[in-house]
Amino acid sequence: MEKRVIGFSPPDISELEIEEVCETLRSGWITTGPRTKLLERRLAAYIETGQTNIDCTAGEAVEQYANRVVCLNSATAAEELNLRIFGVGPGDEVIVPAYSYTASASAAIHCGATVRFVDIQKDGDPVTHMPEMDYDALELAITEKTKAVVPVDYGGIVADYDHIFEIVERKKSLFRPLETDGTLLSDLSSRIQHTIGRVAVVADCAHSLGASRIVAGERKYCGSIADFSSFSFHAVKNFTTAEGGAATWRPLERIENSEIYKMYQLLSLHGQNKDAFVKTKAGAWEYDIIGPWYKYNMTDIMAAIGLRQLDRYPGLLARREAIMKKYDEVCDALGISHMVHHTESMDSSNHLYLIRVPGIGEAERNEIIEKMAQAGVATNVHYKPMPMMTAYGADCSAFPNAYDYYHNLITLPFHTLLSEDDVEYVCATLKEDVSECKRRSI
Repeated sequence: MEKRVIGFSPPDISELEIEEVCETLRSGWITTGPRTKLLERRLAAYIETGQTNIDCTAGEAVEQYANRVVCLNSATAAEELNLRIFGVGPGDEVIVPAYSYTASASAAIHCGATVRFVDIQKDGDPVTHMPEMDYDALELAITEKTKAVVPVDYGGIVADYDHIFEIVERKKSLFRPLETDGTLLSDLSSRIQHTIGRVAVVADCAHSLGASRIVAGERKYCGSIADFSSFSFHAVKNFTTAEGGAATWRPLERIENSEIYKMYQLLSLHGQNKDAFVKTKAGAWEYDIIGPWYKYNMTDIMAAIGLRQLDRYPGLLARREAIMKKYDEVCDALGISHMVHHTESMDSSNHLYLIRVPGIGEAERNEIIEKMAQAGVATNVHYKPMPMMTAYGADCSAFPNAYDYYHNLITLPFHTLLSEDDVEYVCATLKEDVSECKRRSI
C-alpha cells in the first residue's frame, strides 16, 4: 500500500466550532460567562439522560440542570476541587490504581494528602481487559486514614462501581468524618463527610464522557455514578474544548446543590464571591475574597468549542465504534489481546484502543512502534505505570500486574478524522509488523 501519514489523535474541529468561537470573540465576552454556564447545564442534562439535544437555554431545564456541573480549565483541576470540597487534606490517604496517568494521583498530592497505590488485576478485568484495580487489594488498603478512592474509567471503559461501593460500605466503620474548624470550606466539607459517612468514590472520568454502566440495576452515565467525578476536555479527548474539564457530584440529602456549586466557584476564582460576568451588572462592582484560593475557571472561548462539540458528539462516538470494530477483527485474527468496550452491562465512550501483543517484551514492543512510525503510523503507550515514574519512586516491583500489563502494550491511532482507507492502512501495517516480530521470535 502507498505510504500514508496517520496522526495519533488530532482534534476533530468542524466549521461549527470555528464559527461559534468567532461569534464569542465578536460578542465581547471571552472569559467565564453565558456560554460556560450554558455548557454546564447541557453537560448536566447529558450526564443525567444521555441526550445532547435538550434545550437548556430557557424554561424548566435552566433550573433543573443548573448548579450540577462546574466547567474548569482541566480535569486535574476538577479532581483536585472534588477532593478539596470533600475535605481531603494533610494526614489523609487517597487510594489510586498504579496504572493510570499522573493526574489521578497528583490532584490528591496537591491537597496535601498521601497517595496509596494499589495494583491492577492480572491482565485486567476478565471481561473487558481494562487495567482495573485489584479490588481485594483496594479493600485491604482502606484504613482509618483513607478519605477517598479514585477509580479510573480507563480508555472509556467504566469501572465496576457496584463492587467499589460494596467495599467502601463494608469498611465504613473505619471512616472518621472531618470536624469543622468553623471556616466556610471546612464547614461544608464536614457536612458532606458526615452525610456520606464513608470513604468517598471520586471517579477519574477523564476518558469516559458519554459512557454508561448498569449500576444497582439501573443504567447510569458517567458523572452520575460516583460521589464525585472529573472529566477531561483536553485536545486529545473524544470531546474537546482545547484544554478544559468539568467536575460533578451526586446530590446529597440536606445539602443544596447550589451551595456545593457556589463553593466550586469560590475555589476556582481566587475565592472571589462574584465572577466577572456578575460584576458587569449595574452597581455590582463590589466583591469579597472569601479565601486565598485558585484560578481554575473555563473561558467562554473554550465553552464555545464545547457547545458545538456536544451537538456532534453522538456522531463522533458512533464513528469511533465503527473504527473499533475493524480493529477488533484484525486483532482477533492475529491473536492480539484488546480491550472490550461494550458488554451487556456497559457501554464505553471508545476513547483508547489498546492492544497487548503476546509473547513479546518491551524491546520487541518498542520495535513494533518504531516500524509503524517508519510506515507513517503514529502510535503510543497508555500508560507507563505511575510507580515507574521518578515522581512516584521509580520502582514498580510492588505492582507486578501493572508492569506486566504495560510491557507489551501499544495504543493504536483511534480518532474520528481517520478515513476508511486510513483504518485499512493502520490494520495492514499492524498485521505486517506484528507478523514479522512473531516470525523472528520463533
